Amino acid sequence: MSFKENGKMPDFTKKPITKVQLVKYAGASGDFNPLHFDEEYAKTRGLKKLIAHGMLSMGFLSEYVESVFGVGKIKKLQVNFKSMVFIGEEITCSGKINNLDTEEGREFALCSIEAKNSEGNIVTAGLVEVWTK
Repeated sequence: MSFKENGKMPDFTKKPITKVQLVKYAGASGDFNPLHFDEEYAKTRGLKKLIAHGMLSMGFLSEYVESVFGVGKIKKLQVNFKSMVFIGEEITCSGKINNLDTEEGREFALCSIEAKNSEGNIVTAGLVEVWTK
């Protein structure tokens, strides 16, 4: 695949987030905050639904970048969490190649990336440097 500066990366949409997914992620990450799996507890904290782990949306962005550039190509990833992600939401990842550069004879791209919820609101956004070859 050939990459161009200012080129839009293809979108990537995840299936709706499920409680099973959140419980599995809690097990993998060690984050057993009941906001992620206990509906009654979440409601006592003022939430309408369970929320996904913030790192899950970052993981979706990482998976997205690897779907475009290939596995093991991420050089650096930084994100900001903008909003909560609720159970049942689909997350769509998108990005843009801001520029291409070289380091030690290897080409890499600097890309802006973001994850949006079902309503189109940005939930996680950031920058990624990724080897293109």
